[in-house]
Amino acid sequence: MQVRILLFLISFYTLGFSQMILPEKELLWEISHPKSKVKSYIFGTLHANDRSLFDLSDSVYICFDQAQILILETDIYRLFEAMDSRKTLPETKFDDQGKSYTSKTVSSETIYGSEDGMPQFLDAYFQVLGLQYSKQFIALEALEEQYALTNEFNLSERRIIDNGINAFTQEKLKELYLKGDIDALQRFMKSNLSVQDQLYEEVIVKRNKLMLEKLSEQLKGNASFFCAIGAGHLGGDDGLVQLLRAKGYRVRPVLWSVADQAPIAKQKLKKATEYVYTHEPSGLIAKFPGKPYVFDLEDGTKKIIYRELGQGNTFEINLQALDPNITQEELASIYINPPTGANITKKILDDGSIVFFGLSDTYPEGLNYVQIQFGDGYLVVLKCYGGNKFMHSNRPFSFFEKVWFD
Repeated sequence: MQVRILLFLISFYTLGFSQMILPEKELLWEISHPKSKVKSYIFGTLHANDRSLFDLSDSVYICFDQAQILILETDIYRLFEAMDSRKTLPETKFDDQGKSYTSKTVSSETIYGSEDGMPQFLDAYFQVLGLQYSKQFIALEALEEQYALTNEFNLSERRIIDNGINAFTQEKLKELYLKGDIDALQRFMKSNLSVQDQLYEEVIVKRNKLMLEKLSEQLKGNASFFCAIGAGHLGGDDGLVQLLRAKGYRVRPVLWSVADQAPIAKQKLKKATEYVYTHEPSGLIAKFPGKPYVFDLEDGTKKIIYRELGQGNTFEINLQALDPNITQEELASIYINPPTGANITKKILDDGSIVFFGLSDTYPEGLNYVQIQFGDGYLVVLKCYGGNKFMHSNRPFSFFEKVWFD
């Protein structure tokens, strides 16, 4: 190990760069079939959005970029359709001019962390990148299977995934994760999940065996994959690292290192911050923070939605045919329900188009910013809502400015 580290240091200092190397951090593993030259990777995550978790090794970006397939525990993208990850709704007040403000300065908590963390929790971050670069996607479990497990043991999803029994447990879990000690992490998970009969067996052991079967099928093919799953599934005798070795696969840790000058793969992936959605029949163009989830409602409305599950923020567009029998003012009163003290504002843009916007109080979202825009035969209702900081920032209006009819 010391020779390998020395060679890395010599090569980087020769080039004029320095590099931080953490050989004890074993979160990223290379997997290969003995009879194949194809190399795939498995990376242990923590289902949270704490910013410290995103100090990723350069090798994580390189391995992700090289892989043809992205594999996650489940299809997190499907959560965009219905899941509001906020734990509490923000507090909003109004002055005598109808302008909103808040007396609270704390960030809102979410199922996967808080507003102070990254927009997406770590697993969702990888799926957003995978969608941005059109990687083939495979889920090891159906979303319904995870919900069924949650209900069976009468625990919240967060408690199952992160074992968030209390603040101490969460901090200890993060501490072990940042060290990259997957065996210590597995022992900690086993100890805490043992508070309920069969919980560790169901949440870790049985799921590991099922995941092993699906990973084995992929390893028989010729396509490289990058698999990101909870780090609690990697360590120990029942962990995927040992299970893969027992089946005859080559499994070795990938050195955790961060250079002063980021590799090309890291630079490229870090720039993936926007997705442009277009709808040709209406001429709608919208710029989202990532690829949105699009589905058609029974009434003919097209719903386009992107959620920042880590911070708890939602960007939503409802696109529908314009009814010529209803005036623009009437449409504004239908789709914007201002709370007491707030108003609906009509504005004429530079191109002569008219928009209506304002705060709306609806269930179950609570307060949300709404803007209505009109195209040739079409209407869009833009909606933004999120945590305390988000709702009292310029981000909703910044999103509205990135939506127009061509």
